[in-house]
Amino acid sequence: MLPKSSPVTTSSLFAPLLRDMVDSRDPLIALSDALDWPWINEQLIGYYADEGSPAKPIRLMVGLLMLKQIENLSDETVVLQWKRNPYYQYFCGEEEYTPTLPCDSTSLVKFRQRIGKEGMEAIFAQSVALHGKAAQESVVIVDTTVQEKNITYPTDGKLAITMINNLNKIAKKHHIQQRRTYLREIKAHRIALRYFRHPKKIKKAKASMKRLRTIVGILMRELKRELPSEILEQYKETFALYEKVRTQKPKDKNKVYSLHEPHVYVIAKGKDHKKYEYGTKASIVITQKSGIVVGVVAHDTNEHDSKTLQSALASAKKHGTASLTKAVCDRGYRGAREVDGVTICIPGVPKKRDSRYQREKKRKLFRRRAAIEPNIGHLKADHRLSRNYLKGFIGDEINLLMAASAYNMKKWMNHFLAFLFMLKVTAAARILEQTKPTQRKKYANVYLLFYQLW
Repeated sequence: MLPKSSPVTTSSLFAPLLRDMVDSRDPLIALSDALDWPWINEQLIGYYADEGSPAKPIRLMVGLLMLKQIENLSDETVVLQWKRNPYYQYFCGEEEYTPTLPCDSTSLVKFRQRIGKEGMEAIFAQSVALHGKAAQESVVIVDTTVQEKNITYPTDGKLAITMINNLNKIAKKHHIQQRRTYLREIKAHRIALRYFRHPKKIKKAKASMKRLRTIVGILMRELKRELPSEILEQYKETFALYEKVRTQKPKDKNKVYSLHEPHVYVIAKGKDHKKYEYGTKASIVITQKSGIVVGVVAHDTNEHDSKTLQSALASAKKHGTASLTKAVCDRGYRGAREVDGVTICIPGVPKKRDSRYQREKKRKLFRRRAAIEPNIGHLKADHRLSRNYLKGFIGDEINLLMAASAYNMKKWMNHFLAFLFMLKVTAAARILEQTKPTQRKKYANVYLLFYQLW
């Protein structure tokens, strides 16, 4: 149901207001005051109905999601930290300190499912708008990375054994008397699968793999015979997936690498330490000078980098600036020269007709392109982009948008801290100028005076 409007708060005699307890110079407090919460509430209120149980405030749920990504926490941890941290409670719109949990951690899952990709795009747009004109640059830098999914390393043997166990569970759930479960036989095959690279035992490993596929087929045919038609219809997609996995070969295209995440595909980025990554490809667009993330897109297929530019630049125009003129890319985008009126710049051999000034200008432009690499590193290491724990392809899109929003907000907080530092250094310099010449040696170090002021 639509959340009720909060009443006008008055100071309590025994419970002080949070704004009187927290430090107004803290960057999280400044970020809370800078965000346009009424606009976010207006964008997300349409996902609620007029019936049902009362909903939690939208600001509370959005604040918890942002704190999770900014601080790199899980759903369970961010809910617990909210109870212990008054700064988190102020950020989420509380007026007084509340010593209870704000909600169950599963409420964050339901909220993400409720607002979906469109709601997350509204939050991401607000994180870009925080930076004002700094995000309105005409030149952007584009690159792709891999958002790995939380799945085990895929092998055909693991998939086959998992399918056998799942088929046995289906039979047990619907009280099907099986002729054989093959559980004892699986143990020997599991051991034999370890020796695929052993020159003397590879034949035994291949025979075990073939036998496991045969067992999957036997169990599936038995269930199709014994299950009623109405129940069999419920497992139609599951059996079709199992049949595809059972018959796929090592070098087939569009292979299935995970039973619970069948959309996952393999990406080879040419890394020495990690030859293959399993997840989805993600495009990142940042501004050239300020380094603000203005566009992100998750791709459901493993396309060539040059084919991802159209959707990536469309996202940048939607959330950042509509006056894009130039996009700087690496050599992986070869083949694209212009996309939707935006010139694609790719490093190459210097042209003879270019003057010395033009060559130097291009060299600086392509050197600046490398600035996106540490940005991607921060997105992965600090904002939960390295491994995605959310379900399905919609989970990939939501996690990418949340990580980009958290990165922009964290960048704004760092700028706020730098602004405070410059204010205090300026004040220290003014005091140093006003001191007598005989006492200036005592305060010659401006930083020492700065720490005294702090």
